[in-house]
Amino acid sequence: MKKTISAMLTITIISSLLPFFANAGGKTLYGSDGRLDLFQASADMKTLADSVVSLWDNSSITLEAASNSYKLKTITLAADQGLRPGEAFGSQPVGAFCSGSLVGEDIVMTAGHCVRFGANTKHGFKCEDFKAAFGFAVANSGGSAPEKIAESEVYACKSVIKHLFTAADGDYALIKLDRKVAGHKALAVNRGAGLKKGDEIFVIGHPSGLPLKVAAGATVRDASKAAYYVTDLDTFEGNSGSPVFNAKTKAVEGILVRGDKDFKPAGTGGNTYYVNPQNGGRGEDVTKIALVRGGIPKTSGEKGAEDLIRNNTIKEVKLGDIGALQANAGSVGFN
Repeated sequence: MKKTISAMLTITIISSLLPFFANAGGKTLYGSDGRLDLFQASADMKTLADSVVSLWDNSSITLEAASNSYKLKTITLAADQGLRPGEAFGSQPVGAFCSGSLVGEDIVMTAGHCVRFGANTKHGFKCEDFKAAFGFAVANSGGSAPEKIAESEVYACKSVIKHLFTAADGDYALIKLDRKVAGHKALAVNRGAGLKKGDEIFVIGHPSGLPLKVAAGATVRDASKAAYYVTDLDTFEGNSGSPVFNAKTKAVEGILVRGDKDFKPAGTGGNTYYVNPQNGGRGEDVTKIALVRGGIPKTSGEKGAEDLIRNNTIKEVKLGDIGALQANAGSVGFN
């Protein structure tokens, strides 16, 4: 995606912002392809994935009252991107425009450029023009992504709680859903110190609008930026808004927002994936959770930890451990 800059801005400002806006949608692969379908993921990642949503514009998700479900409008990745035969996930359906994560009983976190709001008048969709859906995934070996999703698993955007989309200050959005979410738990976010260079991370989302993918084996390349981390995550345009997790604590550390090119020509046979060496390319940018967590309510696990500390039952519970508890036990509460 490219941002239109007002003609009144100076050439210096335009030059500094163009790389940011030009790469707001594109991401890519680093080294070997780390993307896995849901059924291939570990048990703890499957639990976390249950709190990740795909975002669909209203023209691509239609309610069928007779079946109490929403019909998804998709095409194959190969057709969408003109891929040559045999490319990974080429036969799978694409349709989602962004990803997001449940961070409150009725709150979804995503990228600011996914939501057309305020100063962002060019990218994404207005609140009233999209829906968030759970369950767009290949859940079983040999299976396929659903063509329909139960009405109970689809939520409309009611309002925008918090939003920002700038180069220097961040790219994030918190949206309030039309009702409380049933059957899915809010993810734990890191409320302590941020990541450091070399820390291991992974991402869960919908690359290129595909069924949910987990991509691990990545690290933080640069943690010095004020608003974002630079990483080597294997991500693509539809990953915008995906939660990025600390591999050790399983707490959310940020939001995937932009990166390198996705696809490139491969001769007369069609397009292929754009692949960088593991340490090459521009890297993939992740908005730091510290910028947005002030608007995210504390989970029951965080509140429970504070109560235990306050009552001197224990001396300390690290917030990152709460994320691990959610991943391993499917709950963020304490027994």
